Amino acid sequence: MEEAPLGGLSPQEFLRRHWQKRPLLVRGALPGFRGVIAKRALFALAARSDVESRLVERRDGRWQVAQGPLAASRLRKAGARGWTVLVNGVNHHCAAGEQLLRRFAFVPQARLDDLMVSYAVPGGGVGPHFDSYDVFLLQGPGRRVWRLARARRFALAAGAPLARIAGFRAEEELLLEPGDLLYLPPGWGHDGIALDACFTCSIGFRAPRGTELAAAFLDFLHERGFADATYRDPGLRPAARPARISREMADFAAAQLARVRWSRADVETFLGRFLSAPKPHLVFSPGSFFKTSLEKTSIELNPKTQLLYRGRRFFINGEVLIPRPGQRKALAVLADRRRASGRVLARAGLEDLILQWHRHGFLRPARGR
Repeated sequence: MEEAPLGGLSPQEFLRRHWQKRPLLVRGALPGFRGVIAKRALFALAARSDVESRLVERRDGRWQVAQGPLAASRLRKAGARGWTVLVNGVNHHCAAGEQLLRRFAFVPQARLDDLMVSYAVPGGGVGPHFDSYDVFLLQGPGRRVWRLARARRFALAAGAPLARIAGFRAEEELLLEPGDLLYLPPGWGHDGIALDACFTCSIGFRAPRGTELAAAFLDFLHERGFADATYRDPGLRPAARPARISREMADFAAAQLARVRWSRADVETFLGRFLSAPKPHLVFSPGSFFKTSLEKTSIELNPKTQLLYRGRRFFINGEVLIPRPGQRKALAVLADRRRASGRVLARAGLEDLILQWHRHGFLRPARGR
């Protein structure tokens, strides 16, 4: 795995000094960086229904947002100034994008989200905003000015199609040129404005909210099945206050909800499935038969695949499995490095599982690097 582009800082130093504390600007983090995808290929992704994309325009001081798929004709009508196209999950469709994303794998994969690439014409941007997650902004071809304001409780513009900061006042301005990298902790206000036609690579991180986890966990428990009972009131008497909820019904509800039980193992199983589940729009294409035996090749995960583990449980794309003790080390290597020797996997007795995952499109024979 290639070294993280942190300007000479080790991942340990970066995490201690900057992670969720203060921004970091690295000049020439990737010298000679030319981006990961060409404009034409990016626009082709933006036109696909299985790719998240959006077009953000500013016309006469008003912001407009169009969600993808974005037809090429729509982009040709956007004009010469003030618009940007943003495409999420470029790493799923572009080897160079996947390679760039994995340079930030010093952060746990359960937190690493995807690579978004934006293309903007002069004056293009999405307006002043803040993110609830950490982000690395790597400048590709072209130049962009970033206006920054330290984290606080920002007021949002009413009725705006984007969560835009109202009355944004920058405290600092930074000009980023190709290969420059800017890290921003959660909550920092930022406004990026393209000076030229330019590309920006955004490495984002996942930060689930408590409400999101709670709602998904209740769905998980519901899948497992709740104890069922029907309310009965054979001794019911005429109601003097018909709109009042009775104590008996409240007691029944409390008793039924108190029967809902879960363990730490349930929580960890849910979390692994939740964090490894692919986004709804992602599609896996079944793999064809191996052209050679597993022992004679190396295996790599599909860029869309998330393989995580906790204790003896492994989670792949929302599914859970418990391998034999002698198989865990080989699977952990595949999960951590996203690549492993087919011989090692086969000798651990994992050949049938690997072939099954290949048929599902979860992994494939490794391509040369």
